[in-house]
Amino acid sequence: MIDLKFVEKYINSVSPTGFEMILGGQKIWIEEASKYCIKVDTDNYGNAFAITGNINSNYTVVIDAHCDEISWLVKNIDKDGFLSVIKNGGSDHQIAPSMRVNLWGTKGKVEGIFGHPAIHISDRPDKIELKNLFIDIGACSDVEVKEMGIEVGTVCTFQGDYMKLGNNFITGRSLDDKIGGCINIEILKQLKENNINLPFKLVIVNAIQEEIGLKGAEMASHSIRPDIAFIIDVTHEDSSPVYKDKLHKAGNGCVLSVAPAVHNNLLKYARDIADKNEIKYEMGACSRITGTNTDSYSYPFGCPSMLISLPLRYMHTTVETVHIGDIESTIDMIYNAIINLEENQLFKYK
Repeated sequence: MIDLKFVEKYINSVSPTGFEMILGGQKIWIEEASKYCIKVDTDNYGNAFAITGNINSNYTVVIDAHCDEISWLVKNIDKDGFLSVIKNGGSDHQIAPSMRVNLWGTKGKVEGIFGHPAIHISDRPDKIELKNLFIDIGACSDVEVKEMGIEVGTVCTFQGDYMKLGNNFITGRSLDDKIGGCINIEILKQLKENNINLPFKLVIVNAIQEEIGLKGAEMASHSIRPDIAFIIDVTHEDSSPVYKDKLHKAGNGCVLSVAPAVHNNLLKYARDIADKNEIKYEMGACSRITGTNTDSYSYPFGCPSMLISLPLRYMHTTVETVHIGDIESTIDMIYNAIINLEENQLFKYK
């Protein structure tokens, strides 16, 4: 069973894109991963690499998840002390009005709100657009804002802490994709507790900057040059109202994707492992690219790669929600795939 205490701690940490290490989210993952691996390395921009197994092997397996979360950057401060913002990643401007936020300024955290005109105002904008958004931090002038440590470029995150939802779900901001990092911690823990001696080098990557174009994984793929890669991310759970396509339902297991970037032989290997161990999963399909870190491992060097996704409700909101059973199926899938791999096992097409 996954450690929900660590899940809560990590989900509540702060790791906006570009600030993953500086604001501490990445450090929390590193601290936990260090308990269960041989060593943790980092690169210049803050990718973290938990290394275990046979570190002298020339055969390297990667498991990747990303740690960055969507956020905002202060674009302008007007004379009355209100802040306009731009997106840092795929932030949803339609949910922003009336949201509470944290701004991470030069003097520490400053709380604020996305203001919104009252329903009584007849000429308020009918359509919520980025240009109409503003943040109120309780200042009356631009001078006061700057005295509070807020300036152009200050990063801002939604408030929205972890909570248990019913008996089977957890919810909070940044489960995309900190929950993948939690899964990787659990895999490391099980490998250590079960005294598994892997014949190859295993590098678990907690990647940065996925939300702006898979940039952290691109850096990692260049430095590691893995032989195969398993990528953990989230996909849309669409059983709730409004969704037209009912493709993936919470509780039915993780989702294995078919896509040009996904290596078919590696995918077959994982499916065979899942079937043998009666691990629940569904299938999914991606057109062209996957839009995940899978693309950053498969295409630059032809590394056989595959994508394992958790069905996630309400993506890129403060109430992202996953089923605990799907978390467990993802852990079981990858753990069993790893412990059954042989050193120098090839997946090349013949």
